Amino acid sequence: MKKYKEWTYTDKIRWRIRALWVLLACMLVYMVLVGVLGGGDSRVMTPLARLVSRVIFFGGFGYAAYRIHFNRKLLSNQCLLKEQWKHTQDERNRYLHDKSGGIVVDLLLVLLLFLTLHTSLFNMTAFWVSFFLLAATVVLKSAAYLFFSRG
Repeated sequence: MKKYKEWTYTDKIRWRIRALWVLLACMLVYMVLVGVLGGGDSRVMTPLARLVSRVIFFGGFGYAAYRIHFNRKLLSNQCLLKEQWKHTQDERNRYLHDKSGGIVVDLLLVLLLFLTLHTSLFNMTAFWVSFFLLAATVVLKSAAYLFFSRG
């Protein structure tokens, strides 16, 4: 098997599609487990926690499905594939991503999204902590992105 750096952009897109299908399957299994464990009890959840859990889960599910569709469309249209590849190689976009936290903050956001979803279904005190951490991280990343994009 080739090293990741040796993969073509098409190979990377194919692996992204596979990873997104695995993510969708894991999300479905997670919601079944939540139902079995009795999470999401409306007598315990606040209206905000209910709203946030639905937005995170169904928004994430919809976003993953959209990315699968988009990536399949890229594979079928070579012009779109070349345009997208040029966009990923754009130095300014990479600079802005790195200055606004890069992959570390992106992974932190994913972790906080999962933590906020999970705590909203089971523990309101932990939900409030994770919700405010998520909100602060989004505000900080957005502010850094806007600050560096103007300069």
